[in-house]
Amino acid sequence: MAKKVLQPGPDHPITVEPTKARVVVKAGGRVIADSRNAFTLQESTYPAVQYIPLADVDASVLERTDHETYCPYKGEASYYSLNAGDVQGENAVWTYEKPYDPVAPIKDHVAFYPNVVDSIELIED
Repeated sequence: MAKKVLQPGPDHPITVEPTKARVVVKAGGRVIADSRNAFTLQESTYPAVQYIPLADVDASVLERTDHETYCPYKGEASYYSLNAGDVQGENAVWTYEKPYDPVAPIKDHVAFYPNVVDSIELIED
């Protein structure tokens, strides 16, 4: 069965904009991501999510999993588990490798569940 594909609109708006601040993610007491090239994705009434280029993330803390989810607005999400010292998070990081057109900028970016990492900081330069 084909998966339902939905377009953002007035009833379910989604915006993707360059994050104006530097984004720093800490876990296990250390910086695991640091980027000036993140995107802020705002979907409907959900909290804004920072999507950070995979290139700006410490790859040694990520371990690919088989877990997948589907969003009719964004597409198939793949997951990584996080292993950063005392911070262990199964499927704590997600990415859309082939995002739908309305959210195309988040390709090759990852997002972190804020309740798993120590912090996701936006630092104004």
